[in-house]
This record gives sequence, C-alpha cells and structure tokens, in this order.
Amino acid sequence: MTEVNLKKSFFDRLGQNPKPVLVDFWAPWCVPCRSIEPALKRLEKEYEGQVEVWKINADEQPKLLGELGVYGIPTLIVYRSGQELTRRVGAQSPGVLKDLFESALSGEKPVRSGLALQERLLRIAAGMILISLGYFGSLSGLGQILIFALGGISLFSAVYDRCPIWQAISPRLEAMLHRSTGKTDKPSSI
Repeated sequence: MTEVNLKKSFFDRLGQNPKPVLVDFWAPWCVPCRSIEPALKRLEKEYEGQVEVWKINADEQPKLLGELGVYGIPTLIVYRSGQELTRRVGAQSPGVLKDLFESALSGEKPVRSGLALQERLLRIAAGMILISLGYFGSLSGLGQILIFALGGISLFSAVYDRCPIWQAISPRLEAMLHRSTGKTDKPSSI
C-alpha cells in the first residue's frame, strides 16, 4: 500500500467511525509509552463503547507519523468526527489521560492543567541537583556548561506553565512553527 493510500485510509477510517477516537502513537522500546500503558488500558475499559483507542506503532508507520506531524512518542491525538481535537506529547499523568477521554466525549478541548505538585517538585529537585553538580562538581568547560544548561531546562520545565513571558510568546512560537512546516489544524484532504 502506498503512503498516500495509507494516510487516506487512516482518515477514511476516522471519518467513518461514529465514535470519538484516541490514537496512541507508541513504540515497544519507548519507556514513556510503557509507563502510560496501564492507565490507558484502565481508561479504555472505563470508556468502552464510548471512545475507541487505536494504537499505532511508530516503527511500523513512520511515514504516517510524519504526515500527521507526530515527531515524538508517545503522542496521543483525540479525533472527533474525523477532525483532530487535541494532542499531547510525552508521558501524561492519569489525570491528563482521563481529561483526554472526557474531551473526546464532550468535543471540547481539555483545559490545560498544570503539572502535578509531585512532578513539579521532582523537576525542581532535578534542576537544583544538576546546577549544584555543575557548580561544585569536577567538570569544567563545555561539560560544566552542559550540566548548568540541563539544570536550567529542568527548572524551567517545572514552572513554564506559570511563566507569564512563556504564556505570551508560546502562541506566537507555535504559529511560526505551523507556518514554517506548512501544518494546519485540519488534516488535508486527499
């Protein structure tokens, strides 16, 4: 089957499906994919008959992932009436996963909820440890700069959702990224 037919087949199947669909792009070697699998299975049973879950192995369908703008795994995309409603990239908490299923049912985009307190504290602790290693460790030069940078990134990832500067620039960055890749919010018709 050609790649164009694969994409067309995917969207045809979505369009013909009367139920909302949560598509899980994963790979067997992906640790974050495996970490969310138990919660996804519980939610799939809880929402059985209301929301379908499709699992697509990224290793087996790389062209489809590229066509859909999936650049990291796990990526979870909610489709309703054949149209993308929302997507999340990376391992998500059980609460965020439940929000995706609820979004699929309601047809409304989920409200972005912040990080869980435990995750926020873990990222802050990791950032502080990395910065301390950079400052007090035996590394110098480029190694020290990289450790400081990783620490800074970890700290920022703990608070970015509350940063007013990031909230102001992120929609613009996203719009620029969409323009530069030619990606639109709606899937192209074939």
